[in-house]
Amino acid sequence: MSKQKHDTPMLDELENGPWPSFISGIKRLRDEHGDERVNGIANDLLGQLEHSYETRKGYWKGGTVSVYGYGGGIIPRFSEVGKQFPESKEFHTLRVQPPAGNHYSTDILRQLANSWEKWGSGLVTFHGQTGNIMFIGSTTENTQHFFDEINDYGFDLGGAGPCVRTAQSCVGAARCEQSCANEQKIHRALVNNFTDDVHRPALPYKFKFKISGCPNDCMNSIERADFAVIGTWRDEIKIDHDEAKSFVETKGRQYMIDNVITRCPTQCMTLKDDDSLEIDDRNCVKCMHCLNVMTKALSPGDDRGVSVLIGGKRTLKIGDLMGTVVVPFMKLDTDEDFEHLVELSENTIEFWAENALEHERCGEMIERIGLVNFLDGIGVDVDPNMISHPRESSYVRMDGWDDEAQKWFERKQEEKRSTLTAQAG
Repeated sequence: MSKQKHDTPMLDELENGPWPSFISGIKRLRDEHGDERVNGIANDLLGQLEHSYETRKGYWKGGTVSVYGYGGGIIPRFSEVGKQFPESKEFHTLRVQPPAGNHYSTDILRQLANSWEKWGSGLVTFHGQTGNIMFIGSTTENTQHFFDEINDYGFDLGGAGPCVRTAQSCVGAARCEQSCANEQKIHRALVNNFTDDVHRPALPYKFKFKISGCPNDCMNSIERADFAVIGTWRDEIKIDHDEAKSFVETKGRQYMIDNVITRCPTQCMTLKDDDSLEIDDRNCVKCMHCLNVMTKALSPGDDRGVSVLIGGKRTLKIGDLMGTVVVPFMKLDTDEDFEHLVELSENTIEFWAENALEHERCGEMIERIGLVNFLDGIGVDVDPNMISHPRESSYVRMDGWDDEAQKWFERKQEEKRSTLTAQAG
């Protein structure tokens, strides 16, 4: 690197201690990378960051940067001290959608890294909280070149701004025995349907899809997604009684009682005198603890599908919200089933786009207008099975539920009478 290195005494302190530091990574780009352009960008980035620490001020400002035909996907960053640090005066971040389930080959990772070192700073995050691959540090001109190159081998920009954001799904059935759904197919069905809404922000605020293959919810979709799809089952947990007895024999009865039986939140498990295991599945709430501990002995049932929860989000106007169950169980065996799921997501986004206030997430709108009105707006009947014990749930409002439950029972009785009449005729 021809340019003199910036002194960074304050940043150097961040490398002390037992934990890895992002400063070390940027220094490696500055000192060890073979491209002088990348060296220079990293050097001026460290210089500006040191300057920020000294003055206790941030010097990045936003703006508008996009590639042809797109309205989002790039986070613009222009430096207010660009004259002092010219090689990092434009430092835009490109959000790129990862493959469903984050399945990469080594070759494609090297290809992405090579493209970024060619057109950007070399700094990459796999993955940000958004779920995207975050390519951090490019000039306005090079954003288009980088996008064109990665687009040629199959990658697309993710969401940024008031739009449908990049979806996330767990690794699923590819590596997990608890999987109850085709996570990658769900992910692709939803994202492909809303590609235009990802690239061209036109919604009240952001809308996120996240897909987890089982109630372990490794994507944290219930608390992070406006539209969460979580795999589940509705028949009995499968028990391999020989493996269950072997587990008790190996670990001991006291271990079994302390670490499995008494940790069941609904106390639906019983260890019998002969060391066999009995489960009252009617009271099982799918917490997954027993299945995670006794992986050989217990596994999800065979009647598998998904639950759909809407409205999860982190703190904004009214604090954190968990997703509310709007579809307790949905089979996803046929193309028609997937079309029904996509139609539900379309109805949700359309109703939210028409009725939400500016900068209001879907869950916040539901809190404002009421869950019953929301369900009516998206064409979903109120179903008592949406939650077994509403008064034990701190994030579901109970206003009007008794009346709606009565309507549901009356409607079901009328449907039954109509069916019997038709059969008799």
